[in-house]
Amino acid sequence: MKKHHHAKDEILEQENKVQNECDDKENVKEDDLEALKEENRKLKDELLRALAESENVKKRCALEMEKTGKYAISSFAKDLLGVADNLERALCAVQKDENTDCQALLEGVKLTQKELMHVFEKFGIVKMDIIGHPFDPNFHQVIQQVSDPSKPAGTIVSELQTGYMLNDRLLREAMVVVAKE
Repeated sequence: MKKHHHAKDEILEQENKVQNECDDKENVKEDDLEALKEENRKLKDELLRALAESENVKKRCALEMEKTGKYAISSFAKDLLGVADNLERALCAVQKDENTDCQALLEGVKLTQKELMHVFEKFGIVKMDIIGHPFDPNFHQVIQQVSDPSKPAGTIVSELQTGYMLNDRLLREAMVVVAKE
């Protein structure tokens, strides 16, 4: 009986050992599972952050490309402003002349100026309309001040050089004469 009892104890001991090993494996599996879940959470967070950063870069690039497209012509446009000024001077000079021989020239210059203004408009270059408006140092440069009791101080009374905007940016400030007190 002692042998039988001893065998039974050995079997129970063996079963306990196997059960403990299984419990240990389950604990290890649960620990591994938790570690894997935590790593998964971290990787998901990193992925979401990377995707968000990627979207931000796309948006910044799109804005930069839009700006580049809008304002790439600014240097070229500034050079063309001299042409517009010269056309305006030619019109003023010919209009003062009473000579009828100049009428064809006058019409040609008017058409050329009109076409240039159309091209300016097409590319977002706009003349500033400033006469009678208050002086703004961001857009105007005062060349002279004159007494004009009919206008409030700081009001633009005449324009010596036309100012232009390119889309929503200043291309060239206007040179102006303002009323003083």
